[in-house]
Amino acid sequence: MQLHLNPSADKWAAIAERPVQELDVIIEKVRPIMLAVKQDGDDALRQYTQQFDGVVLKDLQVTAEEIAIAMQYADPALVEAINTAKANITRFHAAQLKPEEKIETMPGVLCWRQMKPIDTVGLYIPGGTAPLFSTILMLAIPASLAGCKKIVLCTPPAKDGSIHPAILLAAHICGVTNIYKAGGAQAIAAMTYGTSTIPAVQKIFGPGNQYVTAAKQLAQLQGLAIDMPAGPSEVCVWADETAVPKFVAADLLSQAEHGADSQVMFITNSADFSRQVAEEMITQLQALPRMQTAQAALDNSRTVIFDNAVHATDFINQYAPEHLIICCKDAEQKALNIHHAGSIFLGNYTPESAGDYASGTNHTLPTNGYARAWSGVSVDSFVKKITVQHITQQGLTALGNTITTMAEAEGLQAHSNAVKIRLTP
Repeated sequence: MQLHLNPSADKWAAIAERPVQELDVIIEKVRPIMLAVKQDGDDALRQYTQQFDGVVLKDLQVTAEEIAIAMQYADPALVEAINTAKANITRFHAAQLKPEEKIETMPGVLCWRQMKPIDTVGLYIPGGTAPLFSTILMLAIPASLAGCKKIVLCTPPAKDGSIHPAILLAAHICGVTNIYKAGGAQAIAAMTYGTSTIPAVQKIFGPGNQYVTAAKQLAQLQGLAIDMPAGPSEVCVWADETAVPKFVAADLLSQAEHGADSQVMFITNSADFSRQVAEEMITQLQALPRMQTAQAALDNSRTVIFDNAVHATDFINQYAPEHLIICCKDAEQKALNIHHAGSIFLGNYTPESAGDYASGTNHTLPTNGYARAWSGVSVDSFVKKITVQHITQQGLTALGNTITTMAEAEGLQAHSNAVKIRLTP
């Protein structure tokens, strides 16, 4: 990790830079894949699955028998863990379902909002060396709570044409039955345009590599909604002498093992403490099965020492991390001054892993600085809010002059007439 000691504010932007992604180049590679799936549907999906995943598929949809086998051989401990996580995630997200209040803005003028679910949503779940079955819980649970009528799940198959059993297990526990063997940009294309097998959706959710991200951006150009702009995962840990060095090291490494293009940022007020953390990281790194991946991510990462807590806060707000862990004295008070972060974790016993899996909050979060303007996924991500108003004759009489004056000032006489005709005897 690169070390920066009390950098001046003019250097912060360079320190906060993420690993470079040549998104324009990737989009041009993805564009023909999107077009091929639009034109040739399932045939294109099978072709790309053979090309990219190395497997020839006859059937794209996961069968009930495949799900039953995954359930039959599931590790009871994993089943229990998923059910516990599901209960916590459900409890947290269900609290977001609050009735909308009717507001009388003036006598006789009543306004409110109706919450309606998005009918069909698509979930993309990466497979490969780290099958992110936990993301199914993070997406399917709020989708179900919101009342989405159809949940479509796409995930890449293994070399033998199977889907990782943990993905099938989590999908079954969450009640997702429309599961398809499709990965990468071609899966996003299938959910965008629809094929004979995979239905088109109205909004796509889920993480993925840079090709999946590019495909989601192209889907947006077709009028399809996506959850958020996304890039490689990241964490920022802000710790002082009240923190435990081995805990901090573990948190940094837990994020680094996501991928070589991930980034970790360590903020502290002590050079001695930073050395202790660095020593712990070296020790823990050697024992990780994904050591090479984590090491590559650490090459993109930074340690920044700030003597001044205000400067540390300002830097973190400029960086706008996906995950922010605060292990400092008065951590909760410090969190009040953080305005840009996807999710915040407070104290020595709140690892980012808790939010990734089972505490209840959602782990689908904005990356690459998008936390300055975007929120993580919630029940709101799966609904639309429709405004409704009901005005009585008394209300329109009181409001009418305001409307006609404004409409005529804009030169829109028909708008004004729509009021006057109702109020003229």
